[in-house]
Amino acid sequence: MFPLFRAIPLAGLFGLTACGGGSSLGTGSSAVAVAQSLPAPGVTSGTLDFSNYRIGPRDELIVEVFGAPELKREGEVDAAGNLSLPLVGTVVAGGKTPDEVGAAIAAKLRGRYIRDPQVTVNIKKAVGQTVTVDGAVRDPGVFPVLGRMTLQQAIASAKGADDLANLDNVVVFRRVNNQQMAALFSLKQIRAGKSTDPQIYGNDIVVVGENATRRFFKDLASFPSLGSFIPFVL
Repeated sequence: MFPLFRAIPLAGLFGLTACGGGSSLGTGSSAVAVAQSLPAPGVTSGTLDFSNYRIGPRDELIVEVFGAPELKREGEVDAAGNLSLPLVGTVVAGGKTPDEVGAAIAAKLRGRYIRDPQVTVNIKKAVGQTVTVDGAVRDPGVFPVLGRMTLQQAIASAKGADDLANLDNVVVFRRVNNQQMAALFSLKQIRAGKSTDPQIYGNDIVVVGENATRRFFKDLASFPSLGSFIPFVL
């Protein structure tokens, strides 16, 4: 019953059976670890760890300066990746971690307004995250995660599963507390309401497996008709 969780190697992720095109996850590798559930990335004591998160456009930040509560500000990163603050001016935030942005703000405050500023930058709202959707989908690619996204919505972003998809073989890769994890889900059972539609987070990778039987017959259709001879040149 899905979702199904096992330790899996990155190489040979989808082990296809010889006859029916069913899939199984390989075993015997520590490259990817899984548990009985796939937790949110960086979960520690019920909160998300954004220490290594790379800030993007439209992310909302909270800036605080120790000992100077009047300098606390909340702001949104603009489309160019810049954050504007009173006294500080414009700071490049796009592509940087919260700690790196804090250091840049402290450098602008140091000496001019505060002797040794200690600046903390927290993520109030992270919208500049992306999910990669690959495999048997109509339009594979990298798509933005705006707000809460589920597995069905992520696949819909790639224009849905294609005709060769094995809906019982959808793998989600996720990095949790510096540990690469993966889980196998059945999109068929999710659509039928028999399984929960799991939440997708920024930096997740979704891979939709192929149905081996459908792939075989599609490839077969590209060959000449059975029983027909074609020229062969040595």
